[in-house]
This record gives sequence, structure tokens and C-alpha cells, in this order.
Amino acid sequence: MKEFALGSGVGIIVFLALIGINVMPVLLLALLAAGLYFFMQTQGNLKFEQVGSGVEAASGISFDDIGGQDSAIKELKEALQFLLNAEEIVRMGIRPLKGILLVGPPGTGKTLLARAAASFTSSIFMAASGSEFIEIYAGVGAKRIRQLFRDARKKAINASKPSAIIFIDELDVLGAKRGSHSSHMEYDQTLNQLLVEMDGLRQNEDPRILIIGATNRSDLLDPALLRPGRFDRQVQVNLPDRKGRIKILDIHTRNKPISDREILHDIGRETFGFSGAHLESLANEAAIMAMRENSTTIEKHHFSEAVNKVMMGEKLDRIPSRPEIERVAVHESGHALACELLEPGSVSSLTVAPRGNALGFMRRSPREDQYLYTRQELDRQIMVAVAGALAEEVKYGDRSTGAQNDFSQAWNLAQEIVGSGLSSLGIVKRDQLPDEQLFNECREIIAELEKSTLSLLLDNKEALMNLADCLLTEENIDQSRFQEVIAI
Repeated sequence: MKEFALGSGVGIIVFLALIGINVMPVLLLALLAAGLYFFMQTQGNLKFEQVGSGVEAASGISFDDIGGQDSAIKELKEALQFLLNAEEIVRMGIRPLKGILLVGPPGTGKTLLARAAASFTSSIFMAASGSEFIEIYAGVGAKRIRQLFRDARKKAINASKPSAIIFIDELDVLGAKRGSHSSHMEYDQTLNQLLVEMDGLRQNEDPRILIIGATNRSDLLDPALLRPGRFDRQVQVNLPDRKGRIKILDIHTRNKPISDREILHDIGRETFGFSGAHLESLANEAAIMAMRENSTTIEKHHFSEAVNKVMMGEKLDRIPSRPEIERVAVHESGHALACELLEPGSVSSLTVAPRGNALGFMRRSPREDQYLYTRQELDRQIMVAVAGALAEEVKYGDRSTGAQNDFSQAWNLAQEIVGSGLSSLGIVKRDQLPDEQLFNECREIIAELEKSTLSLLLDNKEALMNLADCLLTEENIDQSRFQEVIAI
């Protein structure tokens, strides 16, 4: 068909030239059309990553290399059985899964899980990002989807593999709810093509195809993607707990000379809320700091410094004035003293070295991971948050702008108290509570706790001043040194 159209076009141009018509405009239009066609053809050709299969593959990723995701791994292995035991699945009349959706915050290991799934099932692995399918040219995204599925089958056949896994990261870009993009319909056409390809997957096809998608915004996905028969399983890939964090640290420090591996247990306790990516960066930064000091082993203080860097950023070159440093020392001492008095043993370290947007920082060390809080525990968190500004008030008789983030945190905690039905208002729906009533209740909660915190600091004023002087002199204070100072 293409050859016929090309021959006809050439014949028409020759005929027009023979009868004396200027064919230059026609030739220019033809060249422009050919260039546009060639450009769209090249835009439609994606180079997808092919990763070898099996544990000994080039990727070297197996489920044993992933820490802190035992529940997700267990659920994912169960879903992968239809690739491993295809005959048994058919005998039992089970409809095989077509898609698995990995849902979780960034850095929790969703891509690693997909790679490990390919190794676990000895499948061809092909990876793409949702943003790679979206172009301003109509039809390009749909063509790329078709090509991706064709390439997966072709590569599996060429490698003599029984199955292929297609991994699509950032699925919310490709699979957002249809109609949410008003500018053009390319998003919807691309999503429609993905739905068509998934519907075309059959349990008896060879090779078998499994789609694994990853997103941290499953609420944005089109309902058609999430219905049974498409992405049948949603696997939650959450932030690791304490045991998981220790395992992740152990994995990322296998090739690092640590003085005592018991250090990892303490660091795992101090890094509540860290993702796997954060922990990998932490281990790397600790090794860098040890190298800077020409240390042959990585010590605990290297890890503690790395935690501060990952949380707050690198130390800044700017040096605050002496009065500012003195005020920051008092401020951070207020946080630390209140935290220790309200929850003994919870202060990990404090510093007046500027990092990121903070002139100082007090780091807590929770004993256990905690996901539920009582009213008393939330009250204590608010008291610790406002203690910095109140310590300034005790010392100088006024406050500074350095407490702005503390007050924002205190206000959010007060709103959480109201929204959880723990305030004097009782059980309420925060969204339907009048703004003025919510404001007054939060202000009253914080005002009462400010009084309690101020009284606590005044009763321990001598310890507060001693701690501020020590922090000003030493700049950084760890947990053991902190305990010595406040015991004076």
C-alpha cells in the first residue's frame, strides 16, 4: 500500500511537470510530510531495558536482597505462582493474574521488588516509566504501548523464556482517570491501548505476560485499571519498621568495615520514618565521613552524623553571629530538656551547627516505632515543640522567628487532637467544624500546654542554662554527654 501511494505520488508530480505546472510547492509539501512521518516513527520507537533472568542475572537482584518488605514479598510471591506453576493453575481452573500494582511512598523498593520478581520467575524483564508514553503527537503513546507488548513477547521467545514481566513505573502518569486532562486526548488514548493489551492477555499464551505497575498515588488511577481482570492485586509497599530498617542497613553495609554491627540496632531505632532509599544514603554517607577522617572502620558517631545529614542536609558554610548562636543554643536546650523530662531517654543528640534551613537541631530517639497516640502523648509532643520558644523567653524575656516551624508543628498536632475526638469538643468531623470554632479550640489547647511547659522549664532553669552553655561550647552533644550535663 505504501509503495502504491509513493509510486502514484511520483507519477502525478512528473505529469504536472510535463504539462508546465510549477511542482516546487508540491515537492516542498511532500518533503515536509515525509519528515513529519519519519519523526513520528522515530518517536514511537522506545528502547526498553532488558534485564537477564534468574538469580545469577546481570541485575543480581533477588528477594533476599530486599529488606523491610517481608509482607509485600510474601504477597508478591503468591501472586507470581501462576508464572511458576502454570499447569497447576490451569488444572485448578484458576484465572491467572494479569497485573500487580505496587503502591507505596517513594524509595521503599518498588522497582527492586519488580526486578526480584523477574529473577524469581526466570522471566524477561522490561522496564519503562509512565512519562515515556506521553507525547504531544496523537497516537504515539498508544503505539509505544503496542510495541512494548510485542517486544516483551519477542524477547522472551528469543531468550527461550516462558514468561516476561513488564514493569511500568509512575503508572499514575499513564493511567490517570480519563477526562482529567483537558488539554488533549493523548493520555486517554494511551490508557485505552493499555487496557486493550491487558484484556488480550490469555492464560494459555506462550510466553505469558505479567504487568507490574508502581505508583505512590493510587487514588489518581482510572477505575478501569483497578477492576478485577486488570490489576488484580494491590501490594502495599510501606515504610519499613524497626526490624526492617535494621535488615536494610545490614544489606547496605555488607561491603563496609563497621567497627561493631550492634551499632545498626541503635541506628535502626533512631531512623523511624526512613525509607530504604534514605537508609542506603545513610550507610553511604557514614562511609564517606569515615573516609574523610582516615578511619579504617565506620564508628557510631559516623552513623549519627550521617543521620543528621540525611534528615537536615549538609552543614552550611555561613556562621551566625554570636548572639544568634547563643539564642539557638538556648532554644535547642529547651527542646531537649522538655523532651527528656517528659520522656526520659528520648533525646539522641542536639547541635547548633546550621544545616539546611535550620540553625540548630534536636534529634529524638524513640524507643519503639509508634503509629497510635493518646491525648497525653500528643500533649507532650506539643510541649516539646513550644519549649524552644519558651526557653528563649525564660532567658531573654522575648521570642524569635526561629520557632516558626515549631509552632506550625504544634498547631498541626492540636488539629489532630480535635480531629481524633480527643479535645473538649468530643467526637467531631473536622471538615464540618466551623473555622472559628476549630481555631479557638486549637488555640486553647496550645495556650494551656504553654503554661505547663513554661512552669516545667522554670522549675529546671539551672539545668536549662547549664545545657545551653555546654552546647554553645561543644556545638554537638550526643546522648551520653547530654545525660551527664543535665545530671549536674
